[in-house]
Amino acid sequence: MDPSLIVGLVLAFGSVVAIVSMEGASVTALILPPPMILVFGATLAVGLAGNTLKDTLRAFRAVPRAAMGRPPKPQESIDKIIALAEKARAEGLLALEAEATDTKDPFLSRALQNVADGTDAEELRIMMEDEIGTKSRADHADAKFFAALGGYAPTMGIIGTVVSLTHVLENLSDPTSLGPMIASAFIATLWGLLSANFIWLPISARIARLSELEIERMTLIMEGILAVQGGAQPMLLADRLRAMVPEHHVKDRGRADAKEKMRAAA
Repeated sequence: MDPSLIVGLVLAFGSVVAIVSMEGASVTALILPPPMILVFGATLAVGLAGNTLKDTLRAFRAVPRAAMGRPPKPQESIDKIIALAEKARAEGLLALEAEATDTKDPFLSRALQNVADGTDAEELRIMMEDEIGTKSRADHADAKFFAALGGYAPTMGIIGTVVSLTHVLENLSDPTSLGPMIASAFIATLWGLLSANFIWLPISARIARLSELEIERMTLIMEGILAVQGGAQPMLLADRLRAMVPEHHVKDRGRADAKEKMRAAA
């Protein structure tokens, strides 16, 4: 689990509470149901209007994954593929069928089953690339939905402020109430900006980033499995896979060190 989204949002809203308190104002003054209902309700309604119902439901189902999702660890995938390469060289490609049954990763499981079934390498690459592309498009649609909400929300806030100011102008005969009424009118704009920049846009960015990491993992697996199918030497395959991953994402250098020792001994 990576709690960065939750921690970030808590700190962001905490900073707003802090500045309001330091200015001597009351935090409860910012929590007004009418402008909040308009901003959140209208933003969600317009977002729904611009997408299909299935797209909207799928996007919201992605929120728990975005909030609590665990970023993939490339080193785990590399170690798994190297182990598979060693097993394939020792026992043959048919031995990978048992691994296909045991693995909990559906993408890897399907790839291993196809290798064990003797699927042509080019055909297997096409199938895996299609699956990666489908995953990428689906995640992009989820991120795009929340990015759109981030664009709508400030405008909904302005609409709420205009509506409230219209009510203010209707009551100019009572000067003593103008100050509180004008202050309340701008609450809608505030919530429009807060919801866009503190909720919708961060969720969109988080979904997009987790998708990028997952696509990188799937690509790593695809190249590794195709190399295993081609009979790649495990140590050389390890070098190739590590070259596909940023160095700070590969923490375990044990295999690389072992390979260097073998070379030195030779």
